[in-house]
Amino acid sequence: MSELRLDHWSMPGAELGPENPLPPLAPAGDVHASVTMAADIPEEDQRYLGYGRVASCLPYLMQDGYRRHLQPMTFRTAVLENDILRATFLLELGGRLWSLLHKPSGRELLEVNPVFQPANLAIRNAWFSGGVEWNIGIRGHCPFTCSPLFAARVEGADGSAVLRLYEWERVRQVPFQLDAYLPDGSPVLFVRVRIANPHDREVPMYWWSNMAVPETPETRVLVPADHAYRFAYARGLKRVPIPEHDGLDASYPTRVPRSMDFFFRIPDDQRPWIAALDGEGRGLGQTSTPLLKGRKLFVWGSGPGGRRWQEFLAQPGSAYIEIQAGLARTQAEHLPMPAGAEWEWLEAYGLVEADAEAVHGPEWERAQRAVEEQLDALIPRARLDAEFERGARIARRAPVELLHRGSGWGALERLRREAAGEPPFCGAELIFDEACLGEAQEPWQRLLHTGELPRADPGTPPRSYLVQPEWRELLEESLRRERSAHWLAWLHLGVMRYHAGDRDGAREAWDRAQGLDETPWALRNLAVLAREDEQHDRAADLLLAAARLQPDLQALVVECGRVLLASARAGDWLALLRGVPEPVRSTGRVVLLEGQAALLTGDLATVERVLDETREIDDLREGERSLSDLWYGLHEQRLSAAEGVPVDDALRARVRREFPPPSRLDFRMRT
Repeated sequence: MSELRLDHWSMPGAELGPENPLPPLAPAGDVHASVTMAADIPEEDQRYLGYGRVASCLPYLMQDGYRRHLQPMTFRTAVLENDILRATFLLELGGRLWSLLHKPSGRELLEVNPVFQPANLAIRNAWFSGGVEWNIGIRGHCPFTCSPLFAARVEGADGSAVLRLYEWERVRQVPFQLDAYLPDGSPVLFVRVRIANPHDREVPMYWWSNMAVPETPETRVLVPADHAYRFAYARGLKRVPIPEHDGLDASYPTRVPRSMDFFFRIPDDQRPWIAALDGEGRGLGQTSTPLLKGRKLFVWGSGPGGRRWQEFLAQPGSAYIEIQAGLARTQAEHLPMPAGAEWEWLEAYGLVEADAEAVHGPEWERAQRAVEEQLDALIPRARLDAEFERGARIARRAPVELLHRGSGWGALERLRREAAGEPPFCGAELIFDEACLGEAQEPWQRLLHTGELPRADPGTPPRSYLVQPEWRELLEESLRRERSAHWLAWLHLGVMRYHAGDRDGAREAWDRAQGLDETPWALRNLAVLAREDEQHDRAADLLLAAARLQPDLQALVVECGRVLLASARAGDWLALLRGVPEPVRSTGRVVLLEGQAALLTGDLATVERVLDETREIDDLREGERSLSDLWYGLHEQRLSAAEGVPVDDALRARVRREFPPPSRLDFRMRT
């Protein structure tokens, strides 16, 4: 008999730490930001390139308070189990499918990271590897990757248990749900996804299910496609044949030399699926109903940077790849979701056991057929379609029990809509009760019910932000009536205006906030505007003033340091450091900035010390080369001084040949 139960998962982990209170006004660095497509890619497949991009992840705050100290941790889980599979979901971490165990063979179908180690790879910074991640809304992983989802028990028509995971996504302002279930005797886990657009306008939409699976020299990734769009982190998307191109067989991930994405172009009339199989032809297979048409392979690559990233995200000896499934052909796109639309599809995950000789033979079509035959035996296309139709009734069924609560933002939006006389954004199938409201929502509840945003201590950072036009109208009205005539209301109004593209209005609001009370929060936001206007010294002065008011806030100190160095004011940065308290002073990022300042001032002894003593940078960004660049800069200046030659292109090339960075410093995704 299949069952659903609450349980726990214990492993070494790093605490996430507090959210960064500085609103993410400008986008973080993104290695995918300037994706272009080659001329031979059909117009149909590049129609939505760039559509739906957002400037930042507001109203979400950044999750960058983690460290790299691991300690014993226990996470709440929901477990679905029948006689064939056991599926474990991490409720506090985006509802991630963490483990999918095939019980008869004892085989784990996913890559289960032995540790929980956040790193800077997602739109809110924190991300971790392993399992199956559900990504909605905007490109760059998911706002809920390291946040809880709601979880509820739903009963099927036959009384079987369904695990419902859901939340209110605040960028696109849509509810979404996943109904996961394991019928008796089923060799596959079913995951039914539903997204609803409750608005009278089109909404750009994005979804990718990212599956981490073990990487071995024998692992082969198979899909029903003969070409892909390759992204190699240096150029745009290029059309390449699959499996072999440029002298390598990309279906074997360990043969790919550096980090790459392969977006497989599955024909429109072909059943979409993807599988990662070992030397014996066994491994995870995933298929879906046609709406989820995209499939992708991501590899870190066999170079030193890729290997270092694997260790950084897990531990030595760990290695994984990601096979993925999405709504669009590539991750450079969002798709237009019509007003009032509901999008639903069904995914199936299970063990594929195909003929090893065919899987690893030289004939790509034979290998594809071998997998597809086994996939059809595992879950025939007709049965998947029938299951999708049957699940439509379950998807609208109200839960019988709430197992775990997510954030209070869905409940707040429900209250706002009720107060405004607007229709609800969901039905009884999703519970957003007032019990989930907390401190983050409290000031907005006050504004909604009393027309006044409560005052706060200028030295205390705001708890949260909202940028919906409806909330901006409420706050504007409160200020017109002088119900909220204080610094915090003007600070929030500035963030709302900035997000809406009104930079002049934002400047006015933040100047008003600063005129009422001097705060580091308004100073910092004004510095963002100055930096955008290329007033670099003014931005540096504003951030210096802000950091002196709040020297114990690491995010503010780091932002100040970066702007000071970019403005050639290394001396001011080093002077500020003398007043920065521990533990901020000794964090890897702050020490790295000290080393960069020392390089600019010619203090090579300090640069060497920083490189020797800095074991790891907690929040090293995907695609970032700061450590290797500092290493090269040290050796360039040393050779320049020793040989009396300028630091020019010839010397830089020589340093890169003769002084490769040690592996602990090498995170380059391409060389």
